[in-house]
Amino acid sequence: MTMRRLLTTLCCALTAVLATAWSAQPPTQPDRPDAATTLRTHDGLVRGTAHDGYRTFEGIPYAAPPIGRLRWAPPHPAAPWHGVRDATRPSSACPQPAGEVPGGSTDEDCLRLNVTTPDGARPAHPRPVIVWLHGGGFTTGAGASYDAHRMATRGDVVVVTVNYRLGALGFLAHSGLPGSGTFGLADQQAALRWVRAEIGAFGGDAHNVTLAGESAGGYSVCAQLASPAAADLFDRAIIESGPCTGRADRPFAPSSVPLSTARTAGADLTVKVGCSTAHDVMHCLRRVPVSRLLKAQAADQQPAYATPLLPRDPVSAIAAGRFHHVPVLLGNNHDEGNSWAAGIIQAGHPVTPGTWPDVAATFFPAAGEAKAVVGEYPVHATDGGPVFGAVIGDADFACPTARTDTLLAAQVPLWRYEFADEHAPLLFPGTPPFPLGAPHASELPYLFDLGGRPRGLTAAQHRLANTMIDYWTRFARTGDPNGPTSPHWSRHTAQSLAPDHIVPTHTTLTRHHCTFWNALG
Repeated sequence: MTMRRLLTTLCCALTAVLATAWSAQPPTQPDRPDAATTLRTHDGLVRGTAHDGYRTFEGIPYAAPPIGRLRWAPPHPAAPWHGVRDATRPSSACPQPAGEVPGGSTDEDCLRLNVTTPDGARPAHPRPVIVWLHGGGFTTGAGASYDAHRMATRGDVVVVTVNYRLGALGFLAHSGLPGSGTFGLADQQAALRWVRAEIGAFGGDAHNVTLAGESAGGYSVCAQLASPAAADLFDRAIIESGPCTGRADRPFAPSSVPLSTARTAGADLTVKVGCSTAHDVMHCLRRVPVSRLLKAQAADQQPAYATPLLPRDPVSAIAAGRFHHVPVLLGNNHDEGNSWAAGIIQAGHPVTPGTWPDVAATFFPAAGEAKAVVGEYPVHATDGGPVFGAVIGDADFACPTARTDTLLAAQVPLWRYEFADEHAPLLFPGTPPFPLGAPHASELPYLFDLGGRPRGLTAAQHRLANTMIDYWTRFARTGDPNGPTSPHWSRHTAQSLAPDHIVPTHTTLTRHHCTFWNALG
């Protein structure tokens, strides 16, 4: 295993550690069992759970189980059911290694979604809808990890969280296989079609849908912006820490790959599971146990472009103006790379003045790049971790987000933020080797109760959380995050989000060395 592969694998492991802190709680008992919790969808009746001020409906099928001949097929409609379907507890997560889902999952019957709706939402008085796509590197994650009740009640919106196929089951590419490299994206589109058709019964406005996501979920929003098949499926977009300009050679941020590259990865998987010499390769692959596929799949997973669903790389589509022109709220965190740097150091790879050139060369192998990075970001005796974290965050997130901003803002209304709470709650147990500041995913507890567990926020952090929910949900309602109770957010300047310090910031490009990264290419 090369040093680059080792460190990338460690990064994926760290993501799983982070996610473990989010694992879902057992379902709670209803707070108000007498409230109306049975609703009719086109497929049948569903019974949810009443809480104080909101209702939840969990594990609703939006597509048929992708099993048997439907493994590696575009999503098919869910079958109607008789009687009342129990929607009081989450469904299985899509197949994935252990991490966010304790013990992992091998259940392919996972194309389900969850709806959180405020009490006042009714078909006669519909509320804006936010559809949330989880992160997890396209290999882990589950919609049920995101308890959206604070967003739903404070923002008076309906929130839908979605499972979609992950890993090789979501993104396998094979010659002659329709949908190659994009099954997970196709699932997301099927969920959006379900929302357009069904959300009215839950008090949601089917004509006011915001597609939102973080990390791989944020990049999924980019892909849907660029996908012709997603036309008219959503009306606004929120992209958190998933810049549309992600690149496969910057392994910490999500990206897409050409179909040819995805097919090469698919061929490697076929060899590993013993199907490469089969007369009918796909028939063989569809009989491989999920557990074996999970062991054989690559640590890195990306959607494929040059495909019918995603004809162009999202950055190319956006630069050419060939994307869905909807308002966008876009942002990143101030210290995106620190959690990865900390994990790599804790795994036994210190970053010192002596080791820094080799570490830099691992991630920037092109001639002259590592030397330039070391010169731009010198490491001294005790600051190796924060410096490495800054390189990851600046190269993979902050500057690509700024470039995404430039491309989109020239064509659609856009608001950009930088989450900057330097004391954001840690997302994993233990003491990191250096203060992490506002690393990747640290904004999520301000919007959701991850795994149903509210984080221990200070009073000032609670105020920030409320303001962020106000911004996000006003944007979903009107396409503009501004309102009378929040600091003004200009379309022309990134908004820094920190406790009791929400202000425009004019220094993001300088602070994150974006002139350097743009010149490096």
